[in-house]
Amino acid sequence: MTKKFDELGLSPVLMESVKQMGFEETTPIQEQTIPPALAGRDVMGQAPTGTGKTAAFGLPMLQRMEPSGGVQSLVVTPTRELAVQVAQELNRLGQPKGIQALPVYGGQDIGRQIRRLKDGPAVVVGTPGRLLDHIRRRTLRLQGVRVAVLDEADEMLNMGFLEDIQDILSHVPAERQTLLFSATIPPAIQTLSGQFMRDPVRIKVTPRVMTAPNTEQVYVETKETSKFDVFCNLLDLHGPDAAIVFSRTKKRVDELTDALRIRGYSADGIHGDLNQAKRDAVMGRFKAGGVDVLVATDVAARGLDIDHVSHVYNFDIPQEPEGYVHRIGRTGRAGRSGIAVTLVTHSEIRQLRFIETVTKTSIRRIPAPTLVETKEGLQKKAVTELLESCDHPDTEKLRRMAEDLLQQTDAVTVAAAALRLLSREPNTTPVQISRQAPAVSKKSFSKDRNTQPRGGKSGYGRGRGRNQKGDGRRKRSYAG
Repeated sequence: MTKKFDELGLSPVLMESVKQMGFEETTPIQEQTIPPALAGRDVMGQAPTGTGKTAAFGLPMLQRMEPSGGVQSLVVTPTRELAVQVAQELNRLGQPKGIQALPVYGGQDIGRQIRRLKDGPAVVVGTPGRLLDHIRRRTLRLQGVRVAVLDEADEMLNMGFLEDIQDILSHVPAERQTLLFSATIPPAIQTLSGQFMRDPVRIKVTPRVMTAPNTEQVYVETKETSKFDVFCNLLDLHGPDAAIVFSRTKKRVDELTDALRIRGYSADGIHGDLNQAKRDAVMGRFKAGGVDVLVATDVAARGLDIDHVSHVYNFDIPQEPEGYVHRIGRTGRAGRSGIAVTLVTHSEIRQLRFIETVTKTSIRRIPAPTLVETKEGLQKKAVTELLESCDHPDTEKLRRMAEDLLQQTDAVTVAAAALRLLSREPNTTPVQISRQAPAVSKKSFSKDRNTQPRGGKSGYGRGRGRNQKGDGRRKRSYAG
């Protein structure tokens, strides 16, 4: 039985963050990491990607911090993608407390980073090469760091960053708290922990088989520019009684909601910017059947408890496998069957495969609906509505008119005409939806570059590939 966040000893302001993020129950790594980390212990956690590690180290770290006072926490990550992702989540968690996290990585204008570092962010999240660059330039001072986090430590060592990490940690006060997370614990990680950690609590989380037995899981590959039209065709083909559509950003939720309404669908949107009264009103309409399609961000994914949802659509593929599981868990509830459809672009196929691997699920590909199939879906929906109308109490009042019609023509012709009037043509009204960068998993990103470990066969030696100035910046795009 997993614990709830309010059982872990988090401060009221952080519990407000947890509530705003839509978190309810902890994941295993969060449940086991947060209490010892809150107590000030060093922690070495072994857990795969997509298990909620950022909140596991982020919440205890933020509890020890103040909004002002310079850099108080440092997070080291192997790739720029992960640095950005971690900083974004820490900013969301730290918002009620007024704490800002700044990502720094190679490939981004260093002058801009220097200016932002002068503003004194409380948390710096960065890749090893760029962090060392700032340390040597003295644009990043770490003497006030209370918590140091090594995220995806095995990946950093595989990429040849061992000595870089040692160099970085040598600039952090020895009395700091150190939190290390890694999918595997090879001997080099053991050595690193012995060198820089004090009697760490060791936590190992076994990957869970995450399934949705009552939910059919499929995906459609499409271009970003065609995604909305394909999605509308799917809605017309499936004719869902109640559907939830997930998108990655609040702006995208608002745009999708408006676009669906323009196309004639009954839609409403929900995300973190809505106050509680508006959220309750939207959810009330959806639960009562007044709205057929609910568009939501991941913030809302955990808190939605609705049994009658027949379809879940991932308009944007989620960044994390755990997010995927939470999303599709909104359908196939209370013994009912459900369908989960994910729309992906060609560049997001690796992310889809990554989700399949972590969740131990096979997601079947289906073709995008044709115009003929879409029209057939609309006609089937019209038949369903017509049959349901037969049981309506007011139907009896129209019987005399129906009998008059049948004296003029046969029943099949009357039924066909009724279906023609009820079934509409697919709506292709132009809409405006902003383009969004494809989701790329940090794991697949680091492994798909065909990189070789630097510094000897073990992959744990000194990183090569310095530029001629020796400023610690990597030549390869992923290194920071």
